[in-house]
Amino acid sequence: MHSLQKITPCLWFNDRAEEAAEYYVGIFRNAKLCEISRYPEAGKEHHGHEAGSVMTVAVELDGQRFTLMNGGPQFQFSPAVSFQINCESQDEIDYFWERLAEGGAPEAQECGWLADKFGVSWQVVPTILTSMIVDPDPEKCGRVMAALLDMKKLDIAGLKKAYAGP
Repeated sequence: MHSLQKITPCLWFNDRAEEAAEYYVGIFRNAKLCEISRYPEAGKEHHGHEAGSVMTVAVELDGQRFTLMNGGPQFQFSPAVSFQINCESQDEIDYFWERLAEGGAPEAQECGWLADKFGVSWQVVPTILTSMIVDPDPEKCGRVMAALLDMKKLDIAGLKKAYAGP
């Protein structure tokens, strides 16, 4: 049995939690499917799911545990909640961007954010970005922010060029 982390994000799906779990485990290199729970007959008048159908799937993605739940159609994902993937290189940014953006909403791609095919929002960002946007020089920060706002997928070379200035 896995020792539980203090806070575990729970993502509400209609009926695709198991599909989403397999999808994410296939993208993240250090990932695993942990447990699957199934709806019981008890409480069917409340949960409305067939006994034996998937209720939750626990996954671990790069050390972060998530619960994916088949709750029903009542709730949808929103960009108001997203998951940041901190990337060390442009190759890593490209890897996650290409895989998570596939089948997602192209109109939701901006400033390093994207929505995957399930509607879950991700921010694929270079680790170097934080030091650039907290730099005490407001001109450097402003140039980086202006460059970032013009990008869909973040480009480390472009951000570094903006940071360095003219």
